[in-house]
Amino acid sequence: MTTRLADIAAQAGVSEATVSRVLNGKPGVAATTRQSVLAALDVLGYERPVRLRQRSEGLVGLITPELENPIFPALAQVIGQALTRQGYTPVLATQTPGGSTEDELTEMLVDRGVAGIIYVSGLHADTTADMQRYERLRAQGVPFVLVDGFSPKVQAPFISPDDRAAMALAVTHLASLGHTRIGLALGPKRFVPVQRKIEGFVRTVQEQLGLSAETVETELVQHSLYTLEGGQAAATALMDRDCTAVVCASDMMALGAIRAARQRGLDVPKDISVVGFDDSPLIAFTDPPLTTVRKPVPAMGQAAVRTLLEEIGGTPAPHSEFVFMPELVVRGSTASAPGDRNRP
Repeated sequence: MTTRLADIAAQAGVSEATVSRVLNGKPGVAATTRQSVLAALDVLGYERPVRLRQRSEGLVGLITPELENPIFPALAQVIGQALTRQGYTPVLATQTPGGSTEDELTEMLVDRGVAGIIYVSGLHADTTADMQRYERLRAQGVPFVLVDGFSPKVQAPFISPDDRAAMALAVTHLASLGHTRIGLALGPKRFVPVQRKIEGFVRTVQEQLGLSAETVETELVQHSLYTLEGGQAAATALMDRDCTAVVCASDMMALGAIRAARQRGLDVPKDISVVGFDDSPLIAFTDPPLTTVRKPVPAMGQAAVRTLLEEIGGTPAPHSEFVFMPELVVRGSTASAPGDRNRP
């Protein structure tokens, strides 16, 4: 027990006496200090004493797409931690091809009496989907927040990254390196984030390189799937059109683009530059480390929870879209365009 106290005290940066007071439920410990001790217990893998376990304020559903793309687990972790800090118990429900649909997962969560639901990249992002499902949910009195996607037909708070600005950051970076044939690889056109990325890409390529909107859309935009294989297929098509740089709508697609370049015997970034989107976990450690546009996941996840809890508490946030600014992270997968090596 003494060893355990010493470990927890060292991890939390407090005295063993303070740890003892927290574990025994004694008064006189600041709330932030108490939280540090409980966090230290969790990090070190010790079980919390029964008296210190938080009573749940209720269940909150989190519906995400598949978890193969690491950006979704990263967002789920931020949202789950924020809910837990506020006393709620997160319930993660994942859509998988051939598995439960969003509607089935919603029904399951509502049947279990959830206090609210957060949807990530759901049907609200699909311009061909029926948005009445969300109005029916509202009519049932279930608060919800929608992340990554927007529909003017749904009265709810939306949380989104600025997809147009993301493309402006990527294209401006590549143009500054001398690239004049920049391609865009992204998912199916029916999704709102895809349409916004195209808008930002077309506008910035027009401004930076003087190409017409029609030329950009027909020659430099390639739709595929949001997977490594999808990125590989899209990048192959763009390289066939003489692109020396490819902007991808996800880091997974970017890894596929790098694989496509290597299959042609091309070097990244000497022969072709690749930019991702998300800055998902471990992406800084790929070969080469990926230049990407960082999605503001912590800010978006915390805003989703804060907004949902306001809805649950009866003081709803405005039913509008909260847009978060992304950030360009330059690493090793971008360089000066081939034949433009004298540029700094």
